[in-house]
Amino acid sequence: MPTITEVEVFPLVLAGPDAPPRSYSTNPPWPSIYASSREALLVKLTADDGSVGWGEALAPVSPEVPAKIIELLLKPVLLGADPTRVRPLVTALRALMRERGHLGGHQGDAIAAIDVALWDLAGRTTGLPVHQLLGGAQREVVPAYVSGLPGKKDSERVAMAQDWVAQGVRQLKLGLGHGVKADLATVEALRGVHDDLLIAVDIHGVYDVADAVRLGRGLDSLGGWFLEAPVGFEDLAGHAEVARRIDTPVAIGESLRHRQEFRPWLEAGAASILQPDIGRTGITEAVDLAAITETWFVPLAPHHSTGLGIVMAASIHASAAIGNLLAYEFHPTLFAHVNDILVTPLEPGTRGFAVPSGPGLGIEVDEDAVRAATVQ
Repeated sequence: MPTITEVEVFPLVLAGPDAPPRSYSTNPPWPSIYASSREALLVKLTADDGSVGWGEALAPVSPEVPAKIIELLLKPVLLGADPTRVRPLVTALRALMRERGHLGGHQGDAIAAIDVALWDLAGRTTGLPVHQLLGGAQREVVPAYVSGLPGKKDSERVAMAQDWVAQGVRQLKLGLGHGVKADLATVEALRGVHDDLLIAVDIHGVYDVADAVRLGRGLDSLGGWFLEAPVGFEDLAGHAEVARRIDTPVAIGESLRHRQEFRPWLEAGAASILQPDIGRTGITEAVDLAAITETWFVPLAPHHSTGLGIVMAASIHASAAIGNLLAYEFHPTLFAHVNDILVTPLEPGTRGFAVPSGPGLGIEVDEDAVRAATVQ
């Protein structure tokens, strides 16, 4: 029986030689804080037989925070444990701070990184890919949708959409929230790019219910694919009202970490599509959530934004294993750093990602690159 002998954390800042000093700021109209450089948290688990598993949390700002949680609270539980007992270990980690109300947030992010590393290590110990440990892949290629279109003018967005369509893309999402009239004008302009193009809109929670309904009804007439986070991220009642008053499916979930957080959204009919991020839920919780949401006939469209190659590989394995997958998010403007920490790069998933077949996550991490980017 293998046992875990070492737990290492690597809070990363991926910044070039000419990058500005590390700082954080907002990007209006969206309220979230962003880092001046790419940031992430990686974790490495080593077993006594020399096997290694890598995990990653989505930590776009201050990765030192979940790193410290791992060092102080999670590492003592992991040392000496059997890494192939993934579910019992994750259950034990989740119980540590649950009664204190810390099942989510940074605590959840830290557990997600460990969860991914445990599945990777279990796969490498047994010689099996993670999707096989999860019961088998239900698809060889995970379908993806292109997320972004960062142009400032509709003419720029249309030109980018035309380029993607020429490459065979038929599913796009863009971030708006610049006013209902302007948003609908953008979607209408994109609507003319191709008859079969599916267009989703992410509002990042900046509208009230009235404006969200106006936007949603406009998307109804334009054949919108889905409307993501139309009102405040915590406004369950507001999302439920928007969902009742429009036909376009409402999507939510990138800020949620576990099934108890997702449950009321399902019960209230507040979302027709859920978007867990494996860098926040881990593989275990994402796969379990998929089974739960099948009760409501709600599909999953896993979120991906600034995560690096480890969490992307984990997301592909989880997406391959679940039955009610809609599509996996592919953010081409954020893909550049994905492969900075990998020996063999992942290929851009314009229309989909091939499911890795090697043991564990099926990737090899460039540890020298990881250590070079680690914040001391």
